[in-house]
Amino acid sequence: MKQFTKLILILLCLFLSLFEMEGQDKKLGQDTIGDTTKRLDLLIKERLLQERGSLEILEEDVRRRLDSTHSFGILKDNYIITGNPLNKRVSANNADVKYQISFRQRITNSYLPFNTFIFVSYTQKSFWNIYEESAPFRDTNFNPGIGFGRYLISDDNRYIGSLFLQLEHESNGKDSIASRSWDFISASGKYYFNDRLFFRAKVWFPLVPLMGAENKDLITYKGFGDFSFDYRTSDERWWIAANFTPRSRFFTFNTTLSVAYRVSEKFNQYFFLELFDGRGDSLLDYKHYDLKLRVGICIKPDFFSVF
Repeated sequence: MKQFTKLILILLCLFLSLFEMEGQDKKLGQDTIGDTTKRLDLLIKERLLQERGSLEILEEDVRRRLDSTHSFGILKDNYIITGNPLNKRVSANNADVKYQISFRQRITNSYLPFNTFIFVSYTQKSFWNIYEESAPFRDTNFNPGIGFGRYLISDDNRYIGSLFLQLEHESNGKDSIASRSWDFISASGKYYFNDRLFFRAKVWFPLVPLMGAENKDLITYKGFGDFSFDYRTSDERWWIAANFTPRSRFFTFNTTLSVAYRVSEKFNQYFFLELFDGRGDSLLDYKHYDLKLRVGICIKPDFFSVF
């Protein structure tokens, strides 16, 4: 009961702090494109027409506007969720809390060769056995990266997505037989079909000589890449996402499905439900099969984020 009370207090404190953070973002973001009720490409076109007083919009104008958006922001979902396995009898040992912190920082604008920019990213995912008596952290996975990005701009000078090439490291910070680590090069892309649906895909190429001795077969379970679809309803309240990671066997996937409900039109916080089915969610237990349903609170990146 003490651990349950602790979890409730943590969720409540996080939820209240998120409202305060959103208010601060509004004050800091007055000089950038901050209206999320319109597509990013339409906002850019409106701003450019106001600035230029002309119907002619060049690709350089679009890139310049994209460079003027916030350089620091959310990369992946930031959440704290708790839940139980669906394929096992529920106990204090297999019910847990999972939370993720993820952000990125653009280092340069897109004036490098091929109109690219440099950015760094960091994601940390933790698995917390809060219902056990001592509430230990079972595993924490650290994922920093650095890479190049490029905006995708259509022939009629609309922003339609982005491409990324990164060098990434992921490890759980443990030693001996519990150590898990790997370094890899990743190539990824994001494409907007319209103002409600976008597609994202990523492939990774492991640097095998640098992989930890205890997880040489990691890719067999974690897969060679992933792809996902994100859909947001027209009223911007519901956000549905499906992520699929093909593994070595034909038609074998790690699958993550999530449904998020926006608390208020004024804020970027969501009630969040996630279903994970597969292996490799945690580096420590990457061989173990999980079927887990968790619920909690999530802060999402802007739907039209270039990342």
